[in-house]
Amino acid sequence: MENNQRLDEWDEKLELKLVELNECQTTNGLDSCTPCDKFFECELRKRYILAVYESMNKGSGGGFEF
Repeated sequence: MENNQRLDEWDEKLELKLVELNECQTTNGLDSCTPCDKFFECELRKRYILAVYESMNKGSGGGFEF
């Protein structure tokens, strides 16, 4: 993304969650969440996934299923 483009509110939230997730990974000496023991229960990861979904649909709602 170019520096002169303004992030919308959903992309801003996503960026914040990504920073939090990266900090957690760094603190735990991990390159990703996959090897973490809390992978499926992690609330931080769940909030990040929700932020990804919300940034994709820009708040239009709807369900999110794999």
